[in-house]
Amino acid sequence: MQLIDTHSHIYYDKYKEDFDKVLKRAEDNNLKNIICVGVDIESSEKSILLAEKYNMIYSTAGYHPHESKDANENYLEKLEQLLNHEKVVAVGEIGLDFFYNHSDKKTQIKIFNEQIELANHVNMPCVIHNRNSDEELLNSLKQQKIKKGVIHCFASNLNFAKKILDLNLLLSFTGLLTFNKDLENVVKEIPLEKIMIETDSPYLTPKPHRGKRNEPYMVKYVAQKIADIKNISFEEVANTTTKNAVKFFGL
Repeated sequence: MQLIDTHSHIYYDKYKEDFDKVLKRAEDNNLKNIICVGVDIESSEKSILLAEKYNMIYSTAGYHPHESKDANENYLEKLEQLLNHEKVVAVGEIGLDFFYNHSDKKTQIKIFNEQIELANHVNMPCVIHNRNSDEELLNSLKQQKIKKGVIHCFASNLNFAKKILDLNLLLSFTGLLTFNKDLENVVKEIPLEKIMIETDSPYLTPKPHRGKRNEPYMVKYVAQKIADIKNISFEEVANTTTKNAVKFFGL
């Protein structure tokens, strides 16, 4: 039985002091792989360096909606180069965020659409961020005819979840599930075969460790919560979500 943390940002400085211990705890808790997710060119390159150094780590490359205002005219060319790396497994983190609006809506949508197009072109999946942007996000996914993707840190309602599944995309859940009752109904109603699990480290630390820095091994608490909600075994959740991730990322 193994687990995969499908979304983390462990290249952040807050892991510098004890990085090897973080990986050791992950291994001790049966983690097979960690997907390290970039949010711009610089962080994507940091993720790739970690993936080159550690067998269990894979990387993505992409522009997060917060950073989309910083994407220069050559960014797609640079991204495509990074996507050619043997340990880069997805385009991401891309998407829309109309809660913070660190980049204006028009820019966010433009950069998001261009990256979906790139992902389709290079035949890679998308790791998608969505906050307060359900309708616009859905429009982009349909207009760009996205081939393969996951809504990371799913935090919307069941109606939106079903629309995402209708596009044959996956949903991924974080520690948010352990303290947000509204999400329980979504998990209960959707097939396990459509679910992946993640930490989004260092954010969204699950119960019982809220308030502390999140890290990949804590993905087990997300798996356990899904098992509790669906009234199935931890092993079934671990095995199925790992199988889903292996297939999705081509690991």
